[in-house]
This record gives sequence, structure tokens and C-alpha cells, in this order.
Amino acid sequence: MNRRQFFTTGAAALACPVFADTKGRPPRILLRPGTYQNGNIGDIAHSPGALRMFETLWPEAEMTLWPRGISPEAKASLEKNFPRLRIVEGEIKSKGELTTPELRAAWKEADFMLHGSAPGFKGGEYLPAWRAAGGKPYGLFGITNDPLSGINGSFPEGGTLKQLRAAIEALPKDHLRSGTRTLLNGASFVFCRDSLSQLYFERQGVASPLAFGPDSTFALHLRDDARAAAYLQEQGLEADRFICVIPRLRYTPSEAATRAAETKGSAAKSAVNERTRKADHEKLRGLIIRWVRETGQKVLACPEMSYEVALAKEELVDPLPEDVKAKVVWRNSYWQPDEAASIYAKAMAVVSCECHSPIIALTNGTPAFYIRQPTDTVKGQMYHDIGAGDWNFEVDETSADELWTRLQPIHADLAQAREKVKTLMAGVQKVQTRMVEAVRASLGA
Repeated sequence: MNRRQFFTTGAAALACPVFADTKGRPPRILLRPGTYQNGNIGDIAHSPGALRMFETLWPEAEMTLWPRGISPEAKASLEKNFPRLRIVEGEIKSKGELTTPELRAAWKEADFMLHGSAPGFKGGEYLPAWRAAGGKPYGLFGITNDPLSGINGSFPEGGTLKQLRAAIEALPKDHLRSGTRTLLNGASFVFCRDSLSQLYFERQGVASPLAFGPDSTFALHLRDDARAAAYLQEQGLEADRFICVIPRLRYTPSEAATRAAETKGSAAKSAVNERTRKADHEKLRGLIIRWVRETGQKVLACPEMSYEVALAKEELVDPLPEDVKAKVVWRNSYWQPDEAASIYAKAMAVVSCECHSPIIALTNGTPAFYIRQPTDTVKGQMYHDIGAGDWNFEVDETSADELWTRLQPIHADLAQAREKVKTLMAGVQKVQTRMVEAVRASLGA
């Protein structure tokens, strides 16, 4: 399916209708986030983004969120911004047993189970039980499935999107696990976060309706303008006169964050990080130097994940020449998606090695670059799918000079760059409408 088809295929073609008997009441949807990390504003943003899509496009639907380890801060934000939302907590045991009364009630009452945006298919833990509990429908929103990248995969140090496409096309037709295939085939629809994941499922013969459906973070509307304004004033950052730069290690050092014992796999990831961190961030520093010396304007070095607070200082700020360092602000604390969104909205551009900060920036009208590292799965194809390929870079194939060459026109004509963002987001919003319509069609609404 090409990009034009992504934006025009009707919802009726994307769902297997199951006419739910709601007895005159609103339909009830149980949303299960695909993944969640408290120290990752991208993960935190998935759920409010999906909830916003329904609030805007199908407000009659009653939404229940079944989160994964939600933090008190994130829960409070959801309750504040979605007063009608019901949040239920609990786990599912290996034999399908639900551990809390409120979760059992939510399962019984829901008409539809929605698997949220995720870096892979995470439904194997609960969808078999959902199917066994009564055959009620389910679907998947914005998932990536990279069958190759990862320390134990065919590409332990990742690959370019071009390399991964060729490898996906060469995989045997029975590569997909049979249990996963069964669950995907039973879905009313599968929206893939990127067209390479869709290509993989198509070539593996997944029978359920497949389509492109980008990360639900593209619908994030949370803002904390007051906190952002205070921070910008404190740091001397003027609206439209600074850029944000976000670092990233090729593999998230989760073992260090949790103080877990190092394994063979985590040791291999650490080795990749140490071998590449200097070269990757040297390109970002080179761009920072050009930006400051060419424009005289400031830079905010900031995180998407909590470990990047320290990383930004070590790799982006400390090695800079003194004349440049005087124009660079280091964000010395982590933040929540609402404050980050409000600050990105005031920036001239966001330049990031992380995938979700550019999404949050674009959603708030700000031009954004995603500098993809080869270990960051095939999800970077999403930027090409929405039409932002010229703001997407492979870190091993780009340079500080090339990044500056692409950033300089934004500085020269910010209004034109923002018009491009509006066009991109208008296309994304059409797809989001189709995603919600697919849920409606699945319930015969």
C-alpha cells in the first residue's frame, strides 16, 4: 500500500465488524498501552495521545485505561485532563487470571480491547485470555514490529532503513511466530506505526486488515505553558530564538537505571554504546557550534529519557568551546510530556536522536529533525510515511554540515517551515480519523 492509499483507504475496509449489543449505552473501550517507562516522555505520551483521538473523534465512547506501571505524576495528569476517564490497575497471571476486582469488572464491561502504540506486539500476555473470555473484538493501534534489530537478532547493531527493508523482503514466509500470527489474524484491524512493519506483516501473510497508523503521540495535546514560561524566562530563552537538541545512546542503559545485574546481552549493548557515543554526539555538537556561531542564538540541551539529563551534559555541553558553551542551556532535571511540549512549541526547531521528541514538536507546530541511530528499529520509517523524509537522517550517513544545511533554511524562513508542519499534521490527522473510525466499524457503530 502506497502513501496515497494510507490516507484514503476507508475505515470499512480496515475492520471486521462485530455488532456489539450495548443495550442503548455508549460503547466501552479498554485501552492497554503497548509499553510504559516512567522515565520516558515518549512512552508516557502514548496513552494521552490515544485518549485524545477518541475524545475528539468519538466523544461518546467510554474509555477505560489499563496502564502498565503508571507513575503518580502521569496518573494525576490523566485524571486532570480526561475527567471522564476510568483507570484500572492490576495484572494478568500466566493462566489468564486477573488480579484485581476493578480489572475483572473492566474486562467484563468492555466491548472492545485496544492495544496501544508500542515498539512491538505486546498482546501475547493478555489477548489469548481476552479471546477466551467471550470472543469480544480487539484491534491494534500504531505498533512497530522489527523482526531483525536487537542484540539477539540478525542485526545486533541495527541497520539503515534501506538495509532493513531488503532484509525483511528476504525473510522466509514462516518467520512470524505461529502464536503471534494467530493473535494478529484475530484482530479487527492492525494499524502499523510504520510501513516497514506493515510490509513485514503483509509478507508473512497476516490475514487481518493492515494499514498505516502512526504513533498515537501525534495526538498529544497536554501542555504546561505556565511552567514552561517560567523556565524559559529563568534561562533567558526567547520564543523562536533557540533550538532544542536531544541526545541518545544506541541502546537505552536500562540495567544501569535499575541497578540490575549485567547480563551477556546488556554487556553487549554497553559495548555498542561506548563504541558509538562519541561519534554520534560529535555530530550534534558540530551542529550546535554552527548554530551558535552562525545565528548567535541559544540552544537547550534536554532529555527525552531520564538518563539523558546527564548524557546531555557529558556529550553535548561539556566538550563545547567556551564561546559556544555560553549560549547553551543544560536542562539539569527530567520533565513530563506537558512541560516538554510547551517548551518545544516555543523553539524554532527540535533536533533529536530520540524518536518521540520530534513527534511532540511537530504536534505543537515546531519543525523537527529525527536523527535515527541504526539500533532504533524500523519505526523511523514513520517519518518518511508522513512526508517528513527530508527531516529524517541516518546518523552514520549524515554530518554536522549536512544537518546545518537542512536547519539553516528553517532559520531563514520559519514561517514556511511551519506551513510544512501544518501540511504534515493535516495528513496525520486524516489517518487518525480513519483509525478511530476502524474501531467504530468493528463495533458496528
